Amino acid sequence: MMVLVCYDVETVKREGQKRLTKIAKMCKNYGQRVQNSVFECKVAPDQWEKLKALLLEIYKPEADSLRFYYLGANWHNRVEHHGAKATYDPEGTLLV
Repeated sequence: MMVLVCYDVETVKREGQKRLTKIAKMCKNYGQRVQNSVFECKVAPDQWEKLKALLLEIYKPEADSLRFYYLGANWHNRVEHHGAKATYDPEGTLLV
C-alpha cells in the first residue's frame, strides 16, 4: 500500500526541532521524501501500523500536525508529478 505522510512541526523551541528531526528520520526509514515535509511510503499494512504508531508517539498534538493520505495499492493512477524535482519509482531498484 502507498501512504503519503505529511507533517508540520512547531520548531520555535529546541524540543520542536528535535521532534522534526525524529519524524523525518522515521519517515525516511519507511519511505521516500518527495517534498520537505512529505514522504511517500510504500509499506505493508503491518509496517504502516508500526510507522503510524511511532509517529503518533513522537509528535506533540497541541503543537504539531500529522496528515496521512491512503493511496492504496492502485496508487500509480493517483499520483501525478510535474516540476523541477525528478520523480522516482518506489518499486524500482534501490541504489545505495
